[in-house]
Amino acid sequence: MSDPTAPVPAGRTITARQPEPERGPVVAVAAAPRRVVGAVARATRSAEPAGKEQAAGGAGGAVRARTGRRGPADPVKALMHRHRELCERAVDPLEIAAGLEAHGVTDRTAARFRHRDVFSLAEELYARVPRGEETPPPAEDEDAVARPAHPLSAMAPGTVAVLAAAGLRLTDGGVRIGVGAAGAVGLAVALAWSLRRGPLRAPGRTVPVARFLVCWLVAYALLGDGLLTALVAGGPDGPWPLAPGPLVGLALAVAPAAWIARLFSTQARRRLGGSRGLEEFAAGTRPLLLGGVALHTGCLIALLVLTSLVLPVTLAPAVALGVLLFLARLLTVHGFPHAAAAGLGLACAGEALALAAVLGGRVPGCGFLARPVEAVVGTWGVAAVPVLVCGAAALGLLVHATAALSRASAHTT
Repeated sequence: MSDPTAPVPAGRTITARQPEPERGPVVAVAAAPRRVVGAVARATRSAEPAGKEQAAGGAGGAVRARTGRRGPADPVKALMHRHRELCERAVDPLEIAAGLEAHGVTDRTAARFRHRDVFSLAEELYARVPRGEETPPPAEDEDAVARPAHPLSAMAPGTVAVLAAAGLRLTDGGVRIGVGAAGAVGLAVALAWSLRRGPLRAPGRTVPVARFLVCWLVAYALLGDGLLTALVAGGPDGPWPLAPGPLVGLALAVAPAAWIARLFSTQARRRLGGSRGLEEFAAGTRPLLLGGVALHTGCLIALLVLTSLVLPVTLAPAVALGVLLFLARLLTVHGFPHAAAAGLGLACAGEALALAAVLGGRVPGCGFLARPVEAVVGTWGVAAVPVLVCGAAALGLLVHATAALSRASAHTT
C-alpha cells in the first residue's frame, strides 16, 4: 500500500479515488450486456404475478388459519334431527324409508341430500341414529303367535251363515224367527272375531261409523230388493221376502279374502325390501293389488254360484257388494280407514236415497222424485240399484287404493 504522506513525483496529477459503491440490481443490469438485460426483464415480469399469488395465498391461508376451514354442511343432519323419533323407533331402514315417504320425501328430494333414492337415505339415517337396546318385536312374530287361529276365524262366518240358512229352510213359524235371530247374532259375532284376528285385523284403525255402514249394506242385501219392489208396486202391504243367499255367499268369501289380503301384504313387503326407489316399488305393487282384487272377485263369484244351487242369489249386486267390502277392509288394514268409510257411506247414501225417492214420489206434486228409480227398475230390474250404487263406490275405492296402497308407507310393520 502507498503511504498517503509520501511526496508526489513531479509531472503527475493525483486524483483522489472514491470508494466504489456496491452494485445493486439496477447497476448490475446496466453494466451487463444488452441481451442479458432483456432476459432479466423477462424473468422479472414473469415472477411478479407469481409473487402476487403467493402473497394472496399467504393472506388467505392466514385468514383460514384464523377463522377455521369451512367445508360443506352436512345435509342429512337436519333431516335426522327432524325425524329423530321415527329413526329411533324404526326396526329396519325400510320403516324409515316408508316414514319419510309418508312425510313427502321422494327420490327427487333424496337427491338433494346426496342420495340416489329414499331407501339409500333411510339406510344412512338408520346407521347414524343411535337406538336403545330394546327394540319392539316385528309384526311377523305377532302373526306367528296368532297364526293357528287364522283359518278357524276366517271360516267361522261362512260356517255360521250356512248353519243359519239351513235352519231357516228347515223351520217355520215362531221357530224360524228364533233361528233367524240366533243366526244373525252368531254371524255378527263370528264376523267380528274374524276381523280381530289374522290379515283382516286393523287394531285401532276402524272408523266407528264404518260398522253401522256395513250393517246397513248387509241389511239391504238381505231385505232391500224385496222392500224396493214393494215400494215401486205401491206397498208394502205386508212382510216382504228375505234373500239370505247373498249373505251366505259373502260370509263364505271371508276366508279367501283373508288369504288374499295376507298374500298381498307379504308380496308387497317383499317387494319393498328389494326395491331401490319409490317409483320402482309403486310400479311393482299396482299389479299385485289389481291381481288380488281380480282373484277375490273370481273366488266370490264361484262361491255365490255354489250358494245359488241351494238358495236363490242375484249374482251382480252380491259381487258388487263383496268387492266394495273387500276394498274397504284392505284400505282400513293398511291405514286408510277414512277413505274406506267414505266409500261405504256413498253406497249407503245411494241405497237410502233410492228408497226415499220412491216414498217421496207419493207426496202430491213430487212424483218426479220417483221417476229415475222407477225407470231404472223398469229397465234393468230392482237389482240394478245396488249394482250401480255399490259398483260405483267400489270403482272409486279401487282407484284410490291403486294410488294409496302402492306407497311404501302403506306397508310398514
